[in-house]
Amino acid sequence: MGRPDTGKAKKGGIRRFFSPKKLLGTFLMVCLIGAGALYVVYLMVPVPSANAEATMQSNIYKYANGKILARTGKVNREIVGLDKIPEKVQKAFVAAENKSFYRDNGVDIKGTTRAVWSTLTGKGKQGGSTITQQYVKNYYLSQDRTASRKLKEMVIAVKVDQRMDKGDILAGYMNTSYYGRGAYGIQAAARSYYGVDASRLTTAQGAYLAALLQAPNQYDWTAANATGRKLVEERWNYVLDNMVGEGWLPPAERAGTKFPVPHKPRPLPGMEGQTGYIVEAANEELARQGVSEEDIRAGGWTITLNIDEKRQKDLVKAVEKQLESKLDRKGNAKHATVQAGATSVDPKTGAVVAMYGGVGATEHWISNATRRDYQPASTFKPIVLASALENGSTTQDGRTIGLGTVYDGTSKREVVGSDIPFAPENEDDRDYGSLSVQRAVNSSVNSVFAQMIVDVGPGKVKRTALGLGMKDGKDFPEAPAMSLGTMNASTMDMAGVYATLDNHGKKVTPTLVRTAEHRDRKVRGGNAIGGQAVSRETADTVTKALTGVVKPGGSGFRAAGDYEAAGKTGTSENNRSAWFVGYTPELVTAVGLFGESPTGRQVTLTDTINEGRANGGRTPAQIWGDYTNRALDGGSDAEFDLETKGPDETEPDPTRTTEAPDEPTREPSTTPPATPTTPARTPATTPPVTPSHTPATTPPTPTREPVTDEPSPPPSIEPPDGGATEPGQDPVRPGRPGGPGTPPPRQ
Repeated sequence: MGRPDTGKAKKGGIRRFFSPKKLLGTFLMVCLIGAGALYVVYLMVPVPSANAEATMQSNIYKYANGKILARTGKVNREIVGLDKIPEKVQKAFVAAENKSFYRDNGVDIKGTTRAVWSTLTGKGKQGGSTITQQYVKNYYLSQDRTASRKLKEMVIAVKVDQRMDKGDILAGYMNTSYYGRGAYGIQAAARSYYGVDASRLTTAQGAYLAALLQAPNQYDWTAANATGRKLVEERWNYVLDNMVGEGWLPPAERAGTKFPVPHKPRPLPGMEGQTGYIVEAANEELARQGVSEEDIRAGGWTITLNIDEKRQKDLVKAVEKQLESKLDRKGNAKHATVQAGATSVDPKTGAVVAMYGGVGATEHWISNATRRDYQPASTFKPIVLASALENGSTTQDGRTIGLGTVYDGTSKREVVGSDIPFAPENEDDRDYGSLSVQRAVNSSVNSVFAQMIVDVGPGKVKRTALGLGMKDGKDFPEAPAMSLGTMNASTMDMAGVYATLDNHGKKVTPTLVRTAEHRDRKVRGGNAIGGQAVSRETADTVTKALTGVVKPGGSGFRAAGDYEAAGKTGTSENNRSAWFVGYTPELVTAVGLFGESPTGRQVTLTDTINEGRANGGRTPAQIWGDYTNRALDGGSDAEFDLETKGPDETEPDPTRTTEAPDEPTREPSTTPPATPTTPARTPATTPPVTPSHTPATTPPTPTREPVTDEPSPPPSIEPPDGGATEPGQDPVRPGRPGGPGTPPPRQ
């Protein structure tokens, strides 16, 4: 009989299949296959391009003092190099997340395996990633926690560790991580939590930001509950203790480190108010410097402007006080048509120190500071005078044109010597008779400057205008009507022209951007100061003439203050725009009011801000004076240093007073208006005035231009701050003691 089967025999059979050698061989085979599979995966998984969000940055716009004006872009991030981050702050992040960072090959096998297993078995999602892996996740992949994404993360991390320097990886991690408060990257986080650039973070602050990454919203000290505060403080201590353990922080320094409570969150600067206008103008200027719209849209720029924070606020306050507080934009349809714009420039540097674009960029996006669709009106007249002086021009009867040259100020007087008929009407159709160029400037006499531009030549005047900074265009015809400012210009254009005059004829181009910096590129503002546009004598002589406008009796007397000033008023055709452009030795500002319907059509300013015409010598001059007084801290002792050309006034006339010709709504006088008469006597040294044109044949019907300048009150009305000032007399400046004298008595 055979032996019955026993258990040993069965066990021997099982051992034949699961012997130690076979198990070891199977294990090695599995490992080999696994290694091969991993190698195949390693070969097949490339390092991808950066994801869109990882490279998105905001642009930072700063005032001249470094304070942030605005931040634009979908992602609040500004990438900074490791050289801009203090070394101990760098070490704090390593101590918080991955102490072995400088020694590992980019992955933590044990931690990653644990995280994958937990995910696969449904035990929850865990971390376990190195700094390199987290950088890969932020920069190349998505935030999804799946096994496949984790495997890719691990493979790419190994490749990235092989290709990149550890410092670059750390910088990438710190720049792509989310810190809460909408802040991506350490630069945005430093500003959001502590109000400083990353370069100025302390070790304690850096340790807090490093601790924050574990749970940004829960660990935000200002919003956290008691538990959250306890947890973040514990993690902050953990970070510092790890730094000591790694030899990165001296124990004594650690002992003296106190928890750095962060600031309360502040809303990101938006585009409301004047901000949007300034940002848009800055971007347009950068485009002219070669920084394209695509470059700006990509983000990452820190743009420092020339805008002076105080003066910007001063300008807004002046417009609010002198204009907006007097308007009911929602309840009055006429009031709603009034738009204000202004540009203020430092004449020595060309820096745009303040800008007013309108009621607010989110309400009226077109900037009234830079728009170029309204006429500058009589603010162009000083350019006519500058061209006459620069070209040594003469009148029709051969007299050299200067401030004392006598012209015929008769209203509707047809110009002489022009192939194009032109007979402009003076404001209120007032006849001034014979008067000097200085007086014509003071009272903005249309007929005088219409004749002067013919005497000089419209082509020469246009060349002077372009040289001073005005822009060419189809609306710049070479015709006598050009003398009244019938082309288009912006407040920035006119501020540049007058800044050039203020700067003794050296070309000034208003410049808004000081610098624009990117990680790999730096752009400086344009060359604001150029060569001599007109001679110093020409510029200074025009300045001397324009000081008369701001004195008592001049059309811009409301702009006067405790400072020496020069300027010019302007009111365009049909009163669609009203201007005051003026300057002191330190500051040039152009202010304009523009009539605009809700549909964008140009409309009249008449009966809007005041009854009758809204003249340049009224609200624009008041805004100018209010702003200038604020910007100069109440006044200035600076005086114009003038080297003038030719003699001054040559026809003093005790019988004439040059009234403030910009006061249509002042209280009526009890004395009837009188029409100024021609002086009884012209000095023997003064040649006859330019005669009216009397052709032998019947002339064509003169072209009647619309009234384009300031009205003149009756001579019996006393202007503020004393009586009218005779030419050549220097009145006491309002508010300034010790003036050279008082105006002569009224006749």
